[in-house]
Amino acid sequence: MTPGAGEVDGAPRQPGPANGAAAGTDQADQATQGQTAAQRDPASVRQFIERFTSHLVQTGFPRTPARIFVALLTADSSSMTAAELAEVLEASPASVSGGARYLVQVGLIVAEGEAGSRRQHYRMPKSVWQDIVGLRERQFSRWAADLRDGVEVLGADSPAGVRMAQTVRYFEFITAEMAGLLVRWQERSGQSADGGPSSGRRD
Repeated sequence: MTPGAGEVDGAPRQPGPANGAAAGTDQADQATQGQTAAQRDPASVRQFIERFTSHLVQTGFPRTPARIFVALLTADSSSMTAAELAEVLEASPASVSGGARYLVQVGLIVAEGEAGSRRQHYRMPKSVWQDIVGLRERQFSRWAADLRDGVEVLGADSPAGVRMAQTVRYFEFITAEMAGLLVRWQERSGQSADGGPSSGRRD
């Protein structure tokens, strides 16, 4: 049950000085957030991970990397060790390490060392969804380049060449639109291309 307006964790809240009201509210919010995280049902979190993983797998995402990706998505810190991931996912450390390497290679997570330890922390960047769209944009660009070669091989005036040229124009259009969408999102959200604050924000 959520504590009432005058209670924190079921105990009466002591009134503080008027000029400390904002700080007190912030502290109460942090306490509530911490309590919520501590009270999460691990089974429900795991069910969500598996459900969202299924959506990613249907788009072509490998299952183990997808499970790791979603597990990091559910972490308040967006960072977990291989051991923590293995515990949450009930998976072997070897499969977690392999899946994490895949995500690092495609640029969706970052591996960070711990001082004085060989343990790795895997962190999800704040701009991860923009990164995913960027990966797809680059993929479409590569496809368009390869298909242009196909047009030359088949002959631009042949029926197959005409269809392929139309496909090239489609991927060029999609790529340009996706790039524009990312720019507009960065402007709207106040982020720069690297996920940091943008100096050109427009409301």
